[in-house]
Order: sequence, then C-alpha cells, then structure tokens
Amino acid sequence: MTAGSDLDEITDLLDDPYARDILAETSKEPLSAKMLTQRCEASLPTIYRRIDRLQDHDLLAAHQQIDPGGHHYKTYQARLKRVVISLDSGTYTVEINRTEQGAADRFSDLVEGLR
Repeated sequence: MTAGSDLDEITDLLDDPYARDILAETSKEPLSAKMLTQRCEASLPTIYRRIDRLQDHDLLAAHQQIDPGGHHYKTYQARLKRVVISLDSGTYTVEINRTEQGAADRFSDLVEGLR
C-alpha cells in the first residue's frame, strides 16, 4: 500500500506516455534499451530516464544478458500487473500488484547488487 506523495509519484509516472509504452512493450517480452528506443519512438536518454523511474518503484526488472561476442547488456521486463487507487474516508491509497520474480532472477539481482 502506498499513500501521500507516493500516490503523486506513481500517478505522474503512469501518466507519462513513454513510461506506459515501456511497460506495455516489456510486458510482452524482455527488451533492451536500444530496442525500446525503436518500439517507443524515443531517444535513448529518454528511455533510460523512464527506466530509472520505473525501477525506482519496482515496476520494471532488469536482467543481465551476454551476447555471443561476450558483451554484456541488460534487458527489461515489466513487473506491473495491476494498480488499484482507492478512496476511503478522505484518504487515497494505491495498491500495486507486481509479477513474481523467479529464484534465478532474485539470485541474479542479489549478485548484481553486490558489484
């Protein structure tokens, strides 16, 4: 549950067309930032700013990938399932339902966080 300024942050974020496009595209399949620039018709800096904001609210998960040439890059996948905004006795609350991460993803996130 979220209230107050978090409500403003979440509603502002979901009001942003680029953030919504990123969530929509990454709900279909994991995508790199480069692919998101093409699918969302936005610049790379714009995509990265929205990725950062979405990750700040745990609405987007990052996964490290290694291409055949040995280079590393990240793909992103939406974690958002549902947002419910409620009003009760003059108080707004936001309930955010996220997808569950698998054990391998949680381990990768833990290892990535240690670097």
